This record gives sequence, C-alpha cells and structure tokens, in this order.
Amino acid sequence: LRNRLYRAPVLEGAGSVRDPAKVLAKHFVPNARAGVGLIIQGNTVVEAEGRTSPGMACLADFSELAPMRVMTDAVHEEGAAIVIQLGHGGIYALESWSEEWQRRRTRAPLAVSPPPLWLRPFQSGVHVASTADVEALIQRFSGAALAAREAGYDGVQLAASNAKLLHQFLSRSFNRRQDRYGGSVAGRAQILIEIREAIAKSAGPEFPVLLKYAALERSPAGSGITAAEGVEIARIAESAGFVAITPAAADVLPNTAICRGDYPARSFTHPNVAPRLREFAGSAFRYQTLRAGFRLAAQRYPFEPVWNRDLIAAVRNAVDVPVFGVGGIRTRAEIDTLLQTGVCDVVGLGRPFYAEPALARRLLDNENPNDEPTLCESCNQCVVPQMLGMPGVCYNPAVNRKRRQ
Repeated sequence: LRNRLYRAPVLEGAGSVRDPAKVLAKHFVPNARAGVGLIIQGNTVVEAEGRTSPGMACLADFSELAPMRVMTDAVHEEGAAIVIQLGHGGIYALESWSEEWQRRRTRAPLAVSPPPLWLRPFQSGVHVASTADVEALIQRFSGAALAAREAGYDGVQLAASNAKLLHQFLSRSFNRRQDRYGGSVAGRAQILIEIREAIAKSAGPEFPVLLKYAALERSPAGSGITAAEGVEIARIAESAGFVAITPAAADVLPNTAICRGDYPARSFTHPNVAPRLREFAGSAFRYQTLRAGFRLAAQRYPFEPVWNRDLIAAVRNAVDVPVFGVGGIRTRAEIDTLLQTGVCDVVGLGRPFYAEPALARRLLDNENPNDEPTLCESCNQCVVPQMLGMPGVCYNPAVNRKRRQ
C-alpha cells in the first residue's frame, strides 16, 4: 500500500441499481484520487439469500463481478488498492424479518444452529445448515474469491463481524453445533480456516485474504465471544494464512454497536424514509421493535473515540501479521497516535467518507497538518436508509451544508 490509511467497508447501495460498477466508481475513484491507500468494498454476499439490505450486492452468479473490472481499473489508475468484502447475513438476512422479502424467498435463511429462544419471536423460520451445507458455503466463498481476482480486485476480506453469518459461527450465542464447526474456539473458527484453504486452491495461495471479525461480542445472555477468545481467533487466523486482521467489538444483534453514535430520530419521521421502513418491516410489531432497538443501541453504545483501541492493541500484541484499526477514528491526531504507538499497522475510517469523499487528502497532508475532526457527526442518519437499499451517502442536512460551504 502507498500509505496506511484505508476506507473501511460500509454499504454503498450498489446492490439495487442497474449499473453497480458506475455507482461504486463514483464512491471509490474520488477516494483513490485523494490519496487513500486501500479501499475495502462493502459486504457482498456469496449466496442468493443472505443480504441484510437490498442495497447489498449479492452474487447469485459469480459472473456478476466481471463488469467490476472497469471500476477496479479506475481505482488502480489513481494509485490505490481495492479489496472486496465477502459475507452472508445468516439468520439476520432480509428473508428472516422483512415481510416483503419473505414473499420472495426460495428457502429459509441459513442458520448455524437453531436460533436462541430470545430471538425466535422475531424470526420467521430458518434452515439450520448441515455439515454438507457448510462445505457448500465454503465453496461459494472460494468461487467468489476467484471471480474477484479475475475482476481486478487485489484481495478479499471475510466479513465475520457485525452479527453476520461467519460471526455467528464464532459465537457461542449462536453456535451450538456438534460437528467440526462447533464446540471450542478452534472448532467455531474452523470455517474460517477451510474458507482460507479453499480460496488458496481457487484463486491461488498468494491471493491476499483479509479477515474482519468479532473479537468481542456483547449479548443480553452473556458474552458470546470473550476478549481472550478474540485473541485466540486472531492467532488461528494468522496460522491459517490470513494476511491482515481487523478485530472489532460487536453486539449479538445487528445494531449500531458496530458504528456507535446517536439515535437517528429523523429516520423515523422523515416522509421519504419512515413509510418505506414500515412497509419493509411488514408489521407494526417489527417496525416498533426496530425503532426500540435503535434507541436502546444508542443508549448502550454512545459514540466513543477509537472505541476498539484496547481490543486492537491486544490482538496486535498477539500476532505478527498486520492489524487494521477501525472504529471511532475521526482526527489526524488519533491516527498518528495509533500508528506511532504501535496499536495497529493500518488505520481505517468508514462513514466519514460518505460526508467527505476527498477526506484522505486532508488526513494525509503532512505539510499543513489539520486536526479538525471529520465532518461525520456519527448521527446514524445513514443507517436506516442503508437498511432500505437507498444510496450509501450522508443523510445529515447540517453536514451536507458544511460540505458545500
């Protein structure tokens, strides 16, 4: 990489448009032109069922990645590298909770084990993966990685955080399997090892595979992944051949624990957003549950600068591969401190790039250092529109006014 700053994966809303390569290029080329070293494209699911948002790209057919070559070439021409994140929503896929998507589904959402009792009232039925299903899923990741390489991506990142399916495998909150993919920490991480091995066979052993994972999981029913287990998973990933690791704290629910910040009250009153969310949820119960979940998450996980710092440092001390730091990084001073003290090797920001596509230019300017925080206010007004498949942009009117000044 030309520097140690990267755009962390966030949803771009390209999964529900006619020309996703054009939308992605609109996001990424300005980032690359401004100097960012690496771009990690937001989560792309490897099976037809598995999106957690209509705007999330879905590889029902691996050939769908081929047109991305135009975009990846444009990013490379501007001097940046680009990696695509691959994942699956598991029991939180749209087909499990959206009435609209339940009508479309051809099979029930994939589950690691039968959902915990506290979650079942919110589910409409799942398909618990057999050992053969898991093996087939591994091959889907492998095929997607090969397609990504052929489309010009410089690597792939596995999405094992944010309450997605691979996170669900790692967590005792979800994983009660009796085969080789359950039990101990090593058993729960076995799927990561086998995906890495399969990608080495399909895309080549030198093709980079990165990992973002839940190194600490908070749950209303106890801790599904402890910090000590998070360190152990990092060591397992290093031994398996992952070239870079991004540890993050997450919640057992797919809420704003992953991005922290305010309760997006405006999303639940805005005339273009609230009605769409009500229709999407399909029932008053689900709608009010979502609304309550956002409010509780904002109370439990207020914004905190560099909230993953201790977790990142613990993993950095345990492995020799590069560790990426992400979560609440908003100033040049925070970046310098993280890198100079060895807390991590590469620093990422996600949502601030919605508000400032050329943010890298300011953060990388050594001649005129500017420690003004990013324009992003962590208001979470972008989250609900993302759930609905709307564009991945800043939805805060005050921030957008500042950007135009």
